[in-house]
Amino acid sequence: MHASSKLGLALALAASLAACGNSGTTPDSETATATTEASRFTILVGGTEIGALEITASGTGYGVEYEYRNNGRGPTISETVALSAAGLPTHWTIEGASTFGNPISESFEFEDDQASWTDATGSDAAVIEGDAFYVPQNASPYWLAIAARALMDTSDAALNAIPGGALQLNEIETLPVSNGEASRTVTSYAMTGTSLDPTYILMHGRAFFGLITPGFAILETGFEAEDERLRGIAAAYGAARLENIQSRTAHDYGAPVRIRNVRVFDPASQALGAPVSVVIEGDRIAAIDALDVATRAGEVELDGAGGSLLPGLFEMHGHMGEADALLNIAAGVTSVRDMGNNNEVLSALIGRIEAGQLAGPRVFRSGFIEGRSPFSSNNGILVETLEEAVAAVDTYADSGQYIQIKIYNSMNPDWVPAMIERAHERGLRVAGHVPAFTNADAMIAAGYDEMTHINQVMLGWVLEEGEDTRSLLRLTALRRLPALDLTSEPVQNTINAMAARGVAIDPTLAIHEALLLSRNGELTPGAVDYIDHMPVDEQRSARAAWADIANAEDDANYRGAFDQVLATVSMMREAGVFIVPGTDLGGSFTLHRELELYQRTGMTAPEILAWASHGMAEYLGVDDELGAIEPGMLADFFLVPGDPTADLAAIKTISMVASDGVIYYPSEIYPEFGIRPFTEVPNVMMAQ
Repeated sequence: MHASSKLGLALALAASLAACGNSGTTPDSETATATTEASRFTILVGGTEIGALEITASGTGYGVEYEYRNNGRGPTISETVALSAAGLPTHWTIEGASTFGNPISESFEFEDDQASWTDATGSDAAVIEGDAFYVPQNASPYWLAIAARALMDTSDAALNAIPGGALQLNEIETLPVSNGEASRTVTSYAMTGTSLDPTYILMHGRAFFGLITPGFAILETGFEAEDERLRGIAAAYGAARLENIQSRTAHDYGAPVRIRNVRVFDPASQALGAPVSVVIEGDRIAAIDALDVATRAGEVELDGAGGSLLPGLFEMHGHMGEADALLNIAAGVTSVRDMGNNNEVLSALIGRIEAGQLAGPRVFRSGFIEGRSPFSSNNGILVETLEEAVAAVDTYADSGQYIQIKIYNSMNPDWVPAMIERAHERGLRVAGHVPAFTNADAMIAAGYDEMTHINQVMLGWVLEEGEDTRSLLRLTALRRLPALDLTSEPVQNTINAMAARGVAIDPTLAIHEALLLSRNGELTPGAVDYIDHMPVDEQRSARAAWADIANAEDDANYRGAFDQVLATVSMMREAGVFIVPGTDLGGSFTLHRELELYQRTGMTAPEILAWASHGMAEYLGVDDELGAIEPGMLADFFLVPGDPTADLAAIKTISMVASDGVIYYPSEIYPEFGIRPFTEVPNVMMAQ
């Protein structure tokens, strides 16, 4: 583990103690000292129970049952694991289905130094020298507890991982927990080594107590009331780690910065200009000078080496988290439209970004409103009546922090017209999914300003009356699309209505590509250019299907569905429907792929670069400050060595990013996430 990562965890401890008011000592009221492990754990999202994790201990290992449903989907997993005397897996079988329905049939065997395994990527084997822990691809989170115990028994809390990487367990602090009747002390740990970010787990001695993130938690049943507090502590850990990274990778030189010898992309002409120098003072672009203008005393000079300087990109379909924020900056994504989140968690994140504590893009917020049902997505505001739905609109409008509302799947479609009327009265735009048991035509007529996800529009052309899109059907029904005649009257009527009423579309092409074209054992097309730089878990995920591709017919239908998606977006564009680029995949690398896919709808690379920067600034009404590299504009831009107007893929190799005038070098950021850098850091010097 990098020394810097250890430092980050130390700072996380200090920050969490300050944030949570915890002394780190065992509370006087503690009455439960036994470390017998519970057999049942509750899964919660934002305080709402969505499933359970059940553990059955045997003489040599465990049986595990894991299932939850959020937003109409979730995994169902049964597993059996046997352990050696050292607590290392010798046999592991995992069966079930992933979140989007891909069947899971994973296994691991270890005997006489020979390890063999089968997961969604295929089968492999290796001779293992020394102790190593198999990290499953699709197990329940209980594998973390098994690994934690094995790591506790090593001298340095570290183990090599199979099939690659290395696991490290870092103790953070002790925490008091109570269920109202009994109190105890648990210890928080960070597990790192095979994925982009640490995973924070809680142990009571050697017994598993829970897993915590800012929005999701698994806690020993009976301690659900601790959910909000513990998720807040997880947020503090993550924030402290990222604040530490920010302190070492954000370069505020305290002087004007001259980026010499760059070709600036002009969104108006959609072309690169002649080589110039761009000067930043504070958070603004102060000047664009000819190359013969000398660097002035006191300026910091950054060698652009003849590269292309591009306005910061907009990710128009994000669900922003802390790590996403920094990785988006490293990818030249300096603005994000958040399309629904835990409101309190997002507010705290935005506050830290605006205070300069964390690196992150500007966030334009959508107020998420969902109808309460067994299929609800547990974000934003959940409503049960028309009055509550309209009041939710007012709540978002009153805050002054939101540009629009987003309506979701379980909303009663009869309530939507009143919600739209109130939103428009209050100056908010309206975007969203198509609620179950209606179609896009009805939402367009009701007054939507923007449709979210291309599948939400296209489903109205292939679903039967009464089919419920609150479930995975809204994804699996896409295999019906190859039989659809795109020149048919229903299709053309929808597209023409969108064009006539000025209704935009947020297609999220990248997530549809991942859903429809990912196959077990094959590298998903969207990750080809960067996956070899990523941690082991990311590499495995990129070679696994999302959907249940049961046979050759399913394979052909899903592939054909993506062709139909691209053709539909192309038709919408030709009809004059305004399109916005977003991923629903966290942005960063996937936004680069999103933009690349629009070339298959007829757009050129220069057109895409202008549209994804200045075009989105105009759409959001901030083009007076963002979306172009001109004197007086905010210093949000990024530098690539190549020419993305000739080859759009050049935006995937970024050497420098300016966000609010602060300079970042992605090659300094990526190792903090286990990512191998793509470029060298530019030469920087201080003029005398």
